Amino acid sequence: MTTNKTVSPAAATFIVAAVQFLTPFMMSAVGVALPSIGKEFSAGAFQLGLVEMAYILAGGILMLPCGRFADIRGRKKVFLTGLVVFICATFFIALAPSMEALILLRFVQGAGSALVAANSIAIISSVVPPQVRGRAMGIVAASVYMGLSASPTLTGFIIQYGSWRWIFWGALPLQLAALWLTFTRLHGEWFGAKGAPFDWKGSLMYAAAICMAMTGITHLKAGGIFPILFVLGILGLCAFFFWEAKEEHPILNVPLLKKNRTFSLSSLVLLANYASSFGVTFFFSLYLQQIKGVSPQYTGLTLVIQPAIMAVLSPFVGALGDKVNPGKLTMFGLALCTVALSICSTVTASTSIVTLMSILVLLGFGFAFFSSPNLTVIMNCVEPKHYGVAASLSATMRTLGMLTAMVSISFILSLLMGSNSVSDAPEAFISSMQTGFSIFTVVSAIGVACSFASLRAQKHSAMYQAVPEGSDA
Repeated sequence: MTTNKTVSPAAATFIVAAVQFLTPFMMSAVGVALPSIGKEFSAGAFQLGLVEMAYILAGGILMLPCGRFADIRGRKKVFLTGLVVFICATFFIALAPSMEALILLRFVQGAGSALVAANSIAIISSVVPPQVRGRAMGIVAASVYMGLSASPTLTGFIIQYGSWRWIFWGALPLQLAALWLTFTRLHGEWFGAKGAPFDWKGSLMYAAAICMAMTGITHLKAGGIFPILFVLGILGLCAFFFWEAKEEHPILNVPLLKKNRTFSLSSLVLLANYASSFGVTFFFSLYLQQIKGVSPQYTGLTLVIQPAIMAVLSPFVGALGDKVNPGKLTMFGLALCTVALSICSTVTASTSIVTLMSILVLLGFGFAFFSSPNLTVIMNCVEPKHYGVAASLSATMRTLGMLTAMVSISFILSLLMGSNSVSDAPEAFISSMQTGFSIFTVVSAIGVACSFASLRAQKHSAMYQAVPEGSDA
């Protein structure tokens, strides 16, 4: 369902792509800036992990409910609200007086990002016809990766010659320009269930369960109440699924997941990919600066290799997904990522930077062949009325994958390093990194198996070629 004013597919793609450039830019920038932030606030590796995890936790909690809320209240409205929250958080992070304040503000920034991400793909799918949707997905993916590419280079330069706070000051003009562009050029409004009641009980149940599970597993080593919290969180998620299966207006369409195996398996593949690959930047940023002793600027230039390749290839791979089965491209890309992660698990203090660059090249190719084809499969295998659910679940799977990666990393660092910094315990850090990548390799391999199963399930699932919501048909 759409309002009278409509926007062309090209304009919607451009606006969503422009906004999508900013959120990964800020997320990647903080990853490169972590060592400098740690020095200013005298923070250990565990606290630095919380800076990343707070951002991702907010997304994990909010993306799924926000997708459904946007179906009811309007996708553009929620999209704009998220952008405003994101901008305000960026401003206050630049003024953060302590590590605790920074972690809290990163949670708020993550909340704004969640509102944006939960609706971006739904807006694209509401406007762009399925026959050429792969190309649009590729353009949006390329924009995301351009943000990831530009961020390490600019961040490294800023930190080399100034303060990490200028990363946030410098981003504000771009964010305000994106807000103006969205407000003035993204005409129309889109709904999936206008006027339907919102499942507040299910949303609160989901948020509480995620918080308890993540808090419990992050502090599992401390014992006490934390193992109990973890168990309660898992039980809470089980209760949430039972609730949603019976709820008339759920935030998670459980029957759709059960009946549409292509949708459910492709969503699991997305979760596995991000859970296995997201930790690369975190580990390699600390490794290059603390173990290899290279500058933040050089670290940024090294880490830019992966997203730069992804940015260049994504539009072409997205268009290729309109001509050949995107499920095959997805499986091929994830297999490349699995090989790259297995090589990561062998990195030691003596590993050459050239080897790291080769790993990043392989990951870049893998992600490029995975990202937009996977989204194309997900959005094309559901009816238009389920676009909001599919888009928000996809964003949730990405976020939960990233959250799983950071929780795993935080747990491993806490277990093997305690409160020591990387410079104080380099051997323990190397051991932590190898352990993490070994686990991530197994997770990625499971994702390849799920991708193969999804490919087989496509033979028995409908791939919808419906008129997009944003048209007048």
